[in-house]
Amino acid sequence: MDENQALTAFAAISNQTRLRIVRMLVIIGAGGRSAGAIAEALGGAPASRISFHLNQLEESGLVESRREGRSIIYSAIFPALSDLVAFLMRDCCEGHCAVCDKAIALFAKCTGRPTDPVD
Repeated sequence: MDENQALTAFAAISNQTRLRIVRMLVIIGAGGRSAGAIAEALGGAPASRISFHLNQLEESGLVESRREGRSIIYSAIFPALSDLVAFLMRDCCEGHCAVCDKAIALFAKCTGRPTDPVD
């Protein structure tokens, strides 16, 4: 991820509603959630408002949508989110931090799908 991509992503999540949506989608995982369910979880926010925020998140590359029947399901793009975290941590301790390097490597493996426990 380059600086311009990071700025676009950070701008997208600098809004309280969009940040809540991203966090919700991260918790839910790769299965995602419909726009209506997202609106309901946010206290019954108007559909047009939620649609605007979901569009902003899609344009930033942090969220993707897919059609399932009559619903549009939104889910977090976990590689993009891990790239954003890695962008912040990449040069930690002048690039010589084994803990940060390990964390970045683990984030890069995240798909949003449950996995077997790591030993």
